[in-house]
Amino acid sequence: MCIRTLTDPRSRSTDFEVHRNWLAITHSLPISRWYYDTTSEWTLDYPPFFAYFEKLLSIPASFIDPKIVDLQNLQYDAWTVIVYQRLTVIISELVLGAALLRFIRDSVYPTRQRILSASLFLHPGFLIIDHIHFQYNGFMFGILLWSILMARDGRKLASGILFAVLLNFKHIYMYLAPAYFVYLLRSYCMSPTGAIIPTRFISLANSVLLVFLASLGPFVLMGQLPQLLSRLFPFTRGLNHAYWAPNAWALVTAADRVLLQLVKHLDVGLAVNESGVASTSRGLVGDTVFAVIPNIKPIHTFIITVIFQMVYLIKLWRAPTYKSFVAALALCGYTSYMFGWHVHEKAVLLILVPLTLLASENYAYYKTFVIASVAGVFSLFPLIFTPAETLLKIIYSLLWGGTILYPLHKQVYEFPSSLPWVLLESFENAYLYGFALLQVFITLFPLMTGRNPDTEFLPLMVTSVYCAAGLIWSFIRLSTLYITQQY
Repeated sequence: MCIRTLTDPRSRSTDFEVHRNWLAITHSLPISRWYYDTTSEWTLDYPPFFAYFEKLLSIPASFIDPKIVDLQNLQYDAWTVIVYQRLTVIISELVLGAALLRFIRDSVYPTRQRILSASLFLHPGFLIIDHIHFQYNGFMFGILLWSILMARDGRKLASGILFAVLLNFKHIYMYLAPAYFVYLLRSYCMSPTGAIIPTRFISLANSVLLVFLASLGPFVLMGQLPQLLSRLFPFTRGLNHAYWAPNAWALVTAADRVLLQLVKHLDVGLAVNESGVASTSRGLVGDTVFAVIPNIKPIHTFIITVIFQMVYLIKLWRAPTYKSFVAALALCGYTSYMFGWHVHEKAVLLILVPLTLLASENYAYYKTFVIASVAGVFSLFPLIFTPAETLLKIIYSLLWGGTILYPLHKQVYEFPSSLPWVLLESFENAYLYGFALLQVFITLFPLMTGRNPDTEFLPLMVTSVYCAAGLIWSFIRLSTLYITQQY
């Protein structure tokens, strides 16, 4: 907490102004205009519960400094708004801390769970995204962990209600919804023989419906539901974000760049789409057009995501235990991240948080967790890029790894059982050590090229591709473990 409080207050991203503007929108305007206002380019595009949350935060803000909630006061950066907004992140993250403390209680292996809880509370992802880049992910993942905790403790109705609440704070958690639906239906609403238990089904359905009515009800009554949905789901964006999230499409996009160079220099006879020559290498938000490879459409990403998720959901249906649920939850998030449309790199936390809960199961899960964590955390590094921030993110991440990964390694380590496994682990370790060389390249390349505009996107592309290789391998590992193991 002290490290986070002392984080350089001058270091902030556009998300800082996004949330300040949302304070102003919810404070200055009637609810009927929240999802219509375009005073700033940073329009309100989170579900209503988060808007209500911003409204609540705007009340003390208006007393501390009325200029914070002035809708016309764009790009306001006085020390009052900086300190206030950073304190709201720290205080709201206590929801996460309380859930992690409760996870230790009644844990089968309390020593291991203490390490896992510390891992999540001190996670570099939360430091980078929430306390430097600026968001409220710690608060919302705290709600998710409370929901998972309720499932662990057998309070499944409460688990479902909390997840419904979470969906109305941030709709990205829909990636996890299929696992919740199957788990609660199979383990709470149905008997072991497969018969529906009407009272439980009705109570769960009514509870979830009431949550959505509390969130969306006012906008339905005002006839604004289509406008609200258009803000939440802007499908006009392209396949990739400006900085490619390190997923399957990052590798496909990189392959398109390589094929384009082959066509240019070797005359291999492949047709080139001229509109795609600069599309995926300029580092801007917009539609992604490939130069050589056929273009990917939203329906393609949807079909691939559903096919992969169905494999895990069938396993969850057959084995609706708590551990099976957590693994399926991680894999649903993982699949959406790997194959989704316009995935943001920050969504990697949807993988890393539930995967952390499995890290102490055995050495196979631990190794999967380490590869995903190192690649996932490093993929967030481009979000903060000043010299002071670079030093902070590297030192903090190394300290986190030393204090979390090493003690957990001692708890679960198993020597490889055969030569192929020894070789595989050697390759995995070599990949992990390669991140040191990648950081050296990212640091030195701009100095060596003089920040050439023709190659300025190359460090980001290399980072995305290298991280994608690790995340995809971790995805394969986790999928294999889940499908082959008994729960």
